[in-house]
Amino acid sequence: MKKFVAVAGNIGVGKSTLVTMLCDHLGWEPFFEPVNENPYLADFYGDMKSWAFHSQVFFLTHRLRSHVRLAQRAESVIQDRSLYEDAEIFARNLYLQEYISERDYQTYRELYETAMQFLPAPDLVIYLRASVPTLLKRISNRGRDYERTIAPEYLHSLNNLYEQWIDNFTLCPMLSVPADDLDYVAHPGHLRLIVKKVEEKLTGKDEVVFEPEEVARAAED
Repeated sequence: MKKFVAVAGNIGVGKSTLVTMLCDHLGWEPFFEPVNENPYLADFYGDMKSWAFHSQVFFLTHRLRSHVRLAQRAESVIQDRSLYEDAEIFARNLYLQEYISERDYQTYRELYETAMQFLPAPDLVIYLRASVPTLLKRISNRGRDYERTIAPEYLHSLNNLYEQWIDNFTLCPMLSVPADDLDYVAHPGHLRLIVKKVEEKLTGKDEVVFEPEEVARAAED
């Protein structure tokens, strides 16, 4: 049966890598967020107040279109970053930090909430949870120039909003993955453990958790 899964998480947490590895393992199709396609992104990191609204509208427009197309695909697909994060995490954070004005934010929310009435939910959202030190290390390792100026405080505020979001998210099942503890690149056992948990969630198990001893055993595989 066809499945639509979205991988969510903060900047640098490893979403794209996990999407690729899960799709290779499951034989599904990956769909990646358009980092290099956003014509406002480099300007945004240089001057957030001037370009925040433009960048967020671009991302929202792209992901609204992508969400509909992915939901209609005949084959199973995993999406790198969900539509919901654009509005509930990134746009909200920019508004709270006064990078987006009240007027622009209300316009953005009206567009988002109207579109949400017509969108089918994914079958599962996978949330990669990681601490700020882990995020900073991974951002440094991937070496994108426009990300080098991202402040720890910015990542911390995003993490707080992610936690608020997942506490109230009810549109579909969600699987939280402890990304500080799981290195699915270095340890194939960690990837197999994530796949197992994903399959359990998709088959309707009420509660799926990563037990510490389970993670330790998987690192030895």
